[in-house]
Amino acid sequence: MEFRHVTDSALHAACDLLAFTTFGDPSKDATFKAIDHALGGGLRDAATAESFDGKPGQSLVFWTGGKLPAKRIAVIGLGARGEVEAPALRDAAASAAQIANRGGAVDVVYVMPNLGAAREARTIQATVEGVIGGTYRFGRYLTSDDAKKVPSLVLFGIAPDARGTKKPTAAQARAFDATVARGQAVGTAVCHARDMINEPAAAMTPIQMAHEAEALAKKHPELSVQVLNAKKCAELGMGMFLAVGQGSDQEPRLIHLTYKPKKKAKKRVALIGKGVTFDSGGYSLKPSASMEDMKIDMSGAAAVIASMQAIAMIGSDCEVHAVAACCENLVSGRAYKLGDVLKSMDGTTVEINNTDAEGRLTLGDAISYTRTKIQPDEMFDFATLTGACMVALGPFTAGVMSDHEPLVKGWLAAADRSGEEMWRLPLLPRLRDQLKSNIADMRNTGERYGGAITAGLFLKTFAKDTPWVHVDLAGPAAVSSPRPSQPRGGTGFAVATIVEYLTAH
Repeated sequence: MEFRHVTDSALHAACDLLAFTTFGDPSKDATFKAIDHALGGGLRDAATAESFDGKPGQSLVFWTGGKLPAKRIAVIGLGARGEVEAPALRDAAASAAQIANRGGAVDVVYVMPNLGAAREARTIQATVEGVIGGTYRFGRYLTSDDAKKVPSLVLFGIAPDARGTKKPTAAQARAFDATVARGQAVGTAVCHARDMINEPAAAMTPIQMAHEAEALAKKHPELSVQVLNAKKCAELGMGMFLAVGQGSDQEPRLIHLTYKPKKKAKKRVALIGKGVTFDSGGYSLKPSASMEDMKIDMSGAAAVIASMQAIAMIGSDCEVHAVAACCENLVSGRAYKLGDVLKSMDGTTVEINNTDAEGRLTLGDAISYTRTKIQPDEMFDFATLTGACMVALGPFTAGVMSDHEPLVKGWLAAADRSGEEMWRLPLLPRLRDQLKSNIADMRNTGERYGGAITAGLFLKTFAKDTPWVHVDLAGPAAVSSPRPSQPRGGTGFAVATIVEYLTAH
């Protein structure tokens, strides 16, 4: 897919589809009025007939009948100007791409909304991400041949109206190209994460997850990879991680991807992802309906692995490590049991009172590995960890926990810029009493109330004094209610924020 910068008037755009946005009432929009005038009032009449008033999610398609060089017009509602953020920008661009897709359009001019010079780069990036995300489709197992082709060429006009605009300077053109490249890197990484999440668990095994990381390292010289098998993990004393995976015939893998900048790194940052490629719940067996989508339980690992792809393409002044603890949680004669006492990599003993609270066990050892072997300045973990977080925040918002104020504030600021919904939950020390055990140092779950927080407190045990942020993405890791830029299934959530945090200047 190619993105080009066009500065001619929208009225002069010879293309299959000319798409533009409007903030609320289209009759007040300069581009709408100019195009409507050229069409003899037909566009306004169509908007009235279709009750199109520029609300978010609305779109209007109009055939020009040769009155303009563009064959068709698509008007996309954005709602009130002051409320437009990255998700809405992505959705608008995704809608334009989908309209083009349905109509077989190849040459598409998309007039990006003018939110001011200060937000132009953000608008360009979100638009590119929206086009890529909106045309994503996981169709590997579909046997029908009716899939529409994605537009091969998308032309961008930077808010042109009937008067046209000045030709951009060489510096402006370079800045545009760099921003487009950034958007492509992020959008492609998000789709890579979606592919891994959407794959059936029989295909996306722990070993296949390792292959995904190895393929990235082979493609990008900036990356290197180390994969630890079960024997190596046993030598490190990773008793919790190995216990979770021991019920499966699929051997666990601990994946360690590394990015090093060409210059001296500003800091060393570690990204840790939960990689349970299928979670039956173990002997605390999930009901069938709850187990059906448990191939997504490796979404945290998918996010950190895919993020490294974008970081390699964009570049970062940080040394970045991605660690993914990948295994299956199944039932067999070898599976770990309720009442077992496991010894973690750092020596902490844990009594098991719920085998379906396995993610914190795999992450606990992964955090210990990261803290001792990598010794990062900052650690972030990403996991589809608790249903309790979904109860608290709903299906679209991730819960964030940390006891390091500057780090969590910087992380949430990056999430806000990237347009991914995250909300901070408190790490309440008083709830730690719920994790007390009579026979071990701690048990792996507490009581029903405050379940997301006690999971965070469990992980804090292994993070110790290293600055650390926990992101529980159980809700937004996958969606059943799609939006234009986010189809049903795995979302690739957290990739955009990770890349923003580590590459923004």
